[in-house]
Amino acid sequence: MPNAWDGASAALLAHAGFEALGSTSLGLALSLGRRDGHHEVSRAEAIAHAQLLGRTSGLPINGDLEDGFGAEPDACVATVEAAIDAGLAGLGIEDTTADPARPIHDFDAAVARVRAAARASRGRIVLTGRTDNFINDRPDLADTIRRLEAFAEAGADVLYAPGLPSMEAIVAVVRAVAPKPVNVLIGPGDGPVPLARLSAAGVRRVSVGGALYRVTMSSLATAAGALREGDLSVVTGAIPGSEIADLFL
Repeated sequence: MPNAWDGASAALLAHAGFEALGSTSLGLALSLGRRDGHHEVSRAEAIAHAQLLGRTSGLPINGDLEDGFGAEPDACVATVEAAIDAGLAGLGIEDTTADPARPIHDFDAAVARVRAAARASRGRIVLTGRTDNFINDRPDLADTIRRLEAFAEAGADVLYAPGLPSMEAIVAVVRAVAPKPVNVLIGPGDGPVPLARLSAAGVRRVSVGGALYRVTMSSLATAAGALREGDLSVVTGAIPGSEIADLFL
């Protein structure tokens, strides 16, 4: 489930044959000139953006809706209800706080937020319960598994812990929350593995977060350097804009 960041990227990914897409809070925030994970993008903006991806791709969209746009369970409920009203296929609720001094909610608060979101969803949308321990310098696998098990018990449909360090850690998470499905971000931190290996380990969904956006920005940075040196050929041979526009539904 690759993550698109604008209408054109969503249309191109649909044309490539993917059957569902995610949004990316990183791609959205940076495209707006804002920081990711600091509540600088509003709930309304993030959901409208996910709707745009759905319109241009014609595919089901999983919304990267961060922490639900507020600390309290009621904020998560409001986010779930807004996502349902917008026609999204899924969304995630993270245990992040948007506070660099205390980046992860305490265990009980994190579980209460997912439980409230699950009650609000009532099976109308796929809810992912997500803990961001490993991408916030909290490499505690035991606590990560404890949180995911609690999120599963609280009603999350999918479990997700980005940044897991190894295949052994991924397998441990899959086994801990079975039979509920697990999403993995790209693959283990100690090096990429084939998608088939993740599937064989029991992983049921793989997303790429902001990686495709960053790949595109890397290409732009390379092209910008060439242009600055006077090499105009770097911008030749690109896909025509009309060809992208023709993909819009």
